[in-house]
Amino acid sequence: MRRIIQRLIAAIVLSIGIVAAAVGTSYGQDKQDKVVRIGYQKYGKLVLLKSKGTLEPKLAADGYKVVWTEFPSGPPLLEALNVGAIDFGNTGEAPPIFAQAAGAPIQYVAYEPPAPKGEAILVPKDSPLKLVADLKGRKVALNKGSNVHYLLVKALEKAGVKYSEIEPVFLAPADARAAFERGAVDAWVIWDPFQAAAEAATGARTLADGTGIVANYQFYFASKKFLEANPKIVDAVLAELSSVDDWAKGDIHAVAEQLAPAIGLSVPVVEVALKRQAYGIKPITDAVIADQQQVADAFFALNLIPKSIKISDVARKPGS
Repeated sequence: MRRIIQRLIAAIVLSIGIVAAAVGTSYGQDKQDKVVRIGYQKYGKLVLLKSKGTLEPKLAADGYKVVWTEFPSGPPLLEALNVGAIDFGNTGEAPPIFAQAAGAPIQYVAYEPPAPKGEAILVPKDSPLKLVADLKGRKVALNKGSNVHYLLVKALEKAGVKYSEIEPVFLAPADARAAFERGAVDAWVIWDPFQAAAEAATGARTLADGTGIVANYQFYFASKKFLEANPKIVDAVLAELSSVDDWAKGDIHAVAEQLAPAIGLSVPVVEVALKRQAYGIKPITDAVIADQQQVADAFFALNLIPKSIKISDVARKPGS
């Protein structure tokens, strides 16, 4: 009888545990459904939005929490969006091309105006290289699939050098900076604030920035699933970004003072980068889609992506 009672108690405890686990899982899913997971990089408007802390109370009114995750560059950020680890983020022109070609469920939801001076091809101050054409046969460091990948492609094209005639060395910004400083590469294609930091610390010279070559847009994305389920939340995030953007363009020095400690750079360096940045958070337009399609077509022509893609398939335009 004692054994029977013990077995009954054990069965009851086990049943309670299973029910509790199921309830806990359901509760966890409900909680997860009420979370906006935002991916950001070390620099940009999302960093400012995070540091200002104005988004959290806005979304709390709708029962949402905000979870922030930092990424070193655009490609891993969009990979996180692809696998469902984040819901919203921003990158430059090139990463979404690779992501869309790989089947990632991204949706363009907004953009910032062109900032062509915010990325550049740098060489050491004592380098014999004077022109982009001089890169022929040289080692060029860059972050594969990032915005500067397109800058390099178009700058070489303009200079009459084939992409196949240079030796790309694919490195993340920190590793590329180290290789650049020790002379392991001949040039480095990089974006701000890394660009401004290298110029200040090493005296690096600019062979070319994006002026007259590329637009250097910044884009904001949501996962297709999240956008379809939460369009008003995406709009709320964009509205807060616009507010931060308005503040930033009106007081660049104050923004630099706020950003500098967080990204480990001096205020003057951050100010240089901010002055080369564009301002305004705008809805996607047909003209921007057409510009982005040119990037996609150029990458497909160079076999950098495996298939042709249509940007309009993944762009949210006003009213949609």
